[in-house]
Amino acid sequence: MERIKMLKQKSIDTLKNDGIKTFAKKTLNYIKKSRQIERSVGVDKHYLDVLFINGCFLPQTRRYRISHQREQLMAAGILSDEVFYEDLSLELIRNYRVFVFFRCPITETIREFIKKCKEHNKVIIFDVDDLVIDRRYTDEIKYIKAMSKEEKAKYDSGVDKMKETLCMCDMAITTTERLAEELKKYVPEVYINRNTASNRMLELSELAVYNRDVLPSKNIKYEKNKKEIKKIMLAKKKLIDTNKVKLGYFSGSITHNDDILMILPVIVKIMNENCNVELHLVGELDIPKELEKFKNRIVFNAFVNWEKLPGLIANVDINIVPLEDTIFNEAKSENKWIEASLVKVVTVASKVGALEKMILHNETGFLCSNNDEWYKALTELIHNSSLRKEVAENACKYVYKHCTTLNTAFKFGKYIRSKMKPNIAFVLPSTQIGGGMLVVLKHCLILKEAGFDVLIINDGFENKNLKFEEKEVLCFSRHSMEISGNLDKCVATLWSTLDFVVSYPNIRDRYYLVQGLETNFNKNGSDLKIKANATYCNNHDIKYITISKWCEKWLKEDYHKESKFAPNGLNISRFNAVKRMLDNDKIRILVEGNCDDYYKNVDESFEIVEKLDKNKFEIWYMSYQGEPKKFYYVDKFLHKVPYEEVPNIYKQCDILIKSSILESFSYPPLEMMATGGFVVAALNDGNSEYLVHEQNSLVYNVGDIDFAVECIERIVNDEKLRIKLMENGIRTAKERSWGVISDEILQLYN
Repeated sequence: MERIKMLKQKSIDTLKNDGIKTFAKKTLNYIKKSRQIERSVGVDKHYLDVLFINGCFLPQTRRYRISHQREQLMAAGILSDEVFYEDLSLELIRNYRVFVFFRCPITETIREFIKKCKEHNKVIIFDVDDLVIDRRYTDEIKYIKAMSKEEKAKYDSGVDKMKETLCMCDMAITTTERLAEELKKYVPEVYINRNTASNRMLELSELAVYNRDVLPSKNIKYEKNKKEIKKIMLAKKKLIDTNKVKLGYFSGSITHNDDILMILPVIVKIMNENCNVELHLVGELDIPKELEKFKNRIVFNAFVNWEKLPGLIANVDINIVPLEDTIFNEAKSENKWIEASLVKVVTVASKVGALEKMILHNETGFLCSNNDEWYKALTELIHNSSLRKEVAENACKYVYKHCTTLNTAFKFGKYIRSKMKPNIAFVLPSTQIGGGMLVVLKHCLILKEAGFDVLIINDGFENKNLKFEEKEVLCFSRHSMEISGNLDKCVATLWSTLDFVVSYPNIRDRYYLVQGLETNFNKNGSDLKIKANATYCNNHDIKYITISKWCEKWLKEDYHKESKFAPNGLNISRFNAVKRMLDNDKIRILVEGNCDDYYKNVDESFEIVEKLDKNKFEIWYMSYQGEPKKFYYVDKFLHKVPYEEVPNIYKQCDILIKSSILESFSYPPLEMMATGGFVVAALNDGNSEYLVHEQNSLVYNVGDIDFAVECIERIVNDEKLRIKLMENGIRTAKERSWGVISDEILQLYN
């Protein structure tokens, strides 16, 4: 509803100020833009490098500052997308690394969007091509001063909203030196990326020059249709009148009325003295009454689509760009000189701002500071066609070399890359909770805290961000996303995820986080066993990293793979200790593990349970996936417990039985010890680096069920042993605190 009201008011304002023709053209442009937006609804289905958020209804400025900059980035190997600011959604934060807000007024969505972007180490840039970011600038524009009180209040509100967005951004990109100077008052860093000519502009300009200079001199072939012959004959007729000199003023908008009035005496004098001079006016411009007597030598064209503009400019001999010397005009770009130079038309311009910066006087154009200089330059050019041609040729060569999207792409691309936060993606087989996934999530948080732009690519089908330790980690399913962006680092986390890491081309550094001998995660006879083993034998440039000394050892000894190691850790603050008295009616035993995975060996845990006195013990079973088998004795089944509730489960239990045959790094014993509980565990390579029998736990050999039962009874009956196990267990857990080892984790990814 708010958007409809806004569009209604814009329509009334345009009809009132600019007339029905301009209103019709702007309406068509808006419809075209809306259709483009409809076609780009899939921005949430792409993972790319940069997203441009367009906050401007003007097609000309959008083209230069979004379409052309996107073309620059594409030519530099950086892919981007575009969305209208009213269609921005928070979900897009995970899809891009850099966000460029072009002339965007603040909204609640944009305010929240930028805040969340900063939380996730995204880069936020404001782009603007005019001093429309503060009333102290816009209040000086004569056109704005002439507005009604209501109109100006509405305009000022838009300026204030744009200023707020600018001030929330990390930096700004702009078009000119004066704009950059002013923008530095609002953001700490400003980069000048001048307006450039697109590949399509070059094509249209070449065509305009061909139609003007080449086509009329060619012989007519009568096989052509009559319409084409007539067109060529008219072009030849125009060429014959060599004495006619056409001055062109391409205003662009109604705000330029004051600029042409500035040199009006010069124009009148030139027209009086040179009867062969025509004045071509293009755009939203009021024709001054002083020029009415020359109406037979004035050609007026209303505002035209930009694709037709090269043809109009090519049809004049001298392009004039008068600008009043104001701070607002100092900030304007040199577009009109670029557009004329592309079609080899000489430009005479005011010595103001970017025009003075870019035009080399007497070589690539002419610069004037007063009416005397305007008169002198125009008079000389009117009577010297060779000079016009020479300077126009020079300007064309310069623009082709320095002012096109392709020839400026490397520099702009280099700057955008330098501002990108280092990004890293972890590829998970699924987002189901498990020990291996929790390790990855903790690594994500450590890297995020260190300034990385962190992403999880889910090889499963869950397509939502993840919450871990009350913090968000960006995540999407690769089955729902077209991934084309650049990744500085990408990490496989299971053998099945290595295929993406190896095959996706836009990755700089490839990693494989090995948390266990995944070959043995599958039973004999399974093809998956063979495929898993192949991941340790590949010849790709993979950096192997691990959280287990055991894994580091077999990777080197069995597969000749060097790896980097950092220990696994625990968030101690979540697992605070609670003293167990074991004087309750029943002693609570916790069995943990997915019984669907044979290597978790959960069946053996329940074989131990079967030998316990059920009048003395209560059995809880916690599993993230598999459900209890028929022969399991279970008093309470805890299925798919949210991670944040797991510590409370440990604190409610007294003794953990963990009977895994194979673990990469076994978390449950460490978590149980952190809460002050007791551990009876089968010794394996995943827990042997921190479990010490009769020091912080009691361990048994897989299959020795009677000894495991004996361990449980010892804990129940020996208070002195319990005190020792509890104290040493808590100490062991604290030594594994993530805060202690976070620097070692970061070193894995250097």
